[in-house]
Amino acid sequence: MNNVMGARLWCLIVILSIIWGASFFFVEIAVEKMTPLTIVLCRVGFAAFLLLGFVRLTGRKMPKNPGIWGAFLALGALNNVIPFSLITWGQNHIDSSLAAILNATAPVFSVILAHFLTKDEPLTRNRLAGVLFGWGGVALLIGIDALNGVGMKIAGQVAVLGAALLYAFAAIFGRRFKDIDPVVVSAGMLTGSTMIMIPLSFIIEQPFSLSPTAVTWAALFGLSAISTSLAYIIYFYVLSKAGATNILLVTFLIPVSAIFLGMVVLGETPGWNAFAGMGLIFIGLVFIDGRLLKRFKK
Repeated sequence: MNNVMGARLWCLIVILSIIWGASFFFVEIAVEKMTPLTIVLCRVGFAAFLLLGFVRLTGRKMPKNPGIWGAFLALGALNNVIPFSLITWGQNHIDSSLAAILNATAPVFSVILAHFLTKDEPLTRNRLAGVLFGWGGVALLIGIDALNGVGMKIAGQVAVLGAALLYAFAAIFGRRFKDIDPVVVSAGMLTGSTMIMIPLSFIIEQPFSLSPTAVTWAALFGLSAISTSLAYIIYFYVLSKAGATNILLVTFLIPVSAIFLGMVVLGETPGWNAFAGMGLIFIGLVFIDGRLLKRFKK
């Protein structure tokens, strides 16, 4: 496991951050006309269709081992079904920019979990400082609103934080697939996610009763084809090369593109505490990463 990333992996991290930053924008559009679980079904279902087609066209083979497919189902639940549903529901109550900032806490969770659940990603002093700064940012984001009592906005923020925690678990769990083609892992995970989402969405939400517009469908296409299919190919490649903590550094950059799209296209206006909280989270991520600090010490 390479804990120090080179230029190629960092470029992929930047590309992934832009792609996933756009996902919050796409969700914000989709929730205007569709319900959360149905959005998640469309996202993972179409993405799985695209990736399975790509697997077939490129001559790759999906595994036949039931144990691997069981792991795909578990990864789908951890990395797609539950966190996607939490974020989509949360964005009914908070802006896309705030959701992206809260999502940036995933490496904070990952540092703690990786220390206990892996052998090669220990908790160091820098990473502990990063955790403290990260949680200071979260407290600044949520604490001010919490003074006014618990409401749906707080619930939306907690939902996104829950998704960030699950992403950390998923990144650690996903390390077991490092010897499998990233395209195959992505296709298997999304297929498993679709199998879970079909009964959930049809029982709970009745998707055929919804009336999505052309703009909604365009957002769903971007969400599934770009922010899911393409994103997960990059994600599992970087995860296999650099580890769980490094891959989650992508959340360092996601809020930048999400805030830009939210302000320019959706007319969102993040408050001062959003930027201050993001600043503390970013400082925490700098400590967790450690490379910038080493340059200052030289």
